[in-house]
Amino acid sequence: MISDVLSEKNIVVDSVTYRKEGTINFLEIVLDKEDGIDLDTIVDATNIINPIVDEMDFIDESYVMDVVSKERGEE
Repeated sequence: MISDVLSEKNIVVDSVTYRKEGTINFLEIVLDKEDGIDLDTIVDATNIINPIVDEMDFIDESYVMDVVSKERGEE
């Protein structure tokens, strides 16, 4: 669901991972864009993603949503 909305802004969902580290659960969403993603784009994308994930309500336990940019190697 988030892929469709973000694609309108030329943002690609690279991966979505749910994992537990210690006692904390993380929902990590990795985003990519043709020319890379800056912090403002991550903030905008997070503001788009948050209500969609909240509405889907597919995770019963508490978690931290972590929206990050895809790492790029040196070019």
